Amino acid sequence: MDPSEKDQRTDHHIITNDEKINENGEVNEAINLKDSPGRQKLRSWLNRRLWIKMTDGRILIGSFLCTDRDANIILGLCAEYLSDNLDLEARTLGLVMVPGRHIVSIHLDV
Repeated sequence: MDPSEKDQRTDHHIITNDEKINENGEVNEAINLKDSPGRQKLRSWLNRRLWIKMTDGRILIGSFLCTDRDANIILGLCAEYLSDNLDLEARTLGLVMVPGRHIVSIHLDV
């Protein structure tokens, strides 16, 4: 082994996204001031309950976990309703990827 090489098991630095994750794997809650207003709004929605109306009339209710540039959304602990009548029995789906092209509207549960 070349002496100039460092042992990666003992001397390492975790490369992070703007240092939002520290070396212990903990996420820093500070919002990066360089983030756009849209990104800041999405960040404020993390782990909040969203209601998503789909093009086929279904309503999905779950915890907002992430999105991507194509407006696809990942919901956790998701339940599906077949109409606007939420009194009907829900179908539990769990973790769901909602295609952005099928989203009609999104409501934040307050």
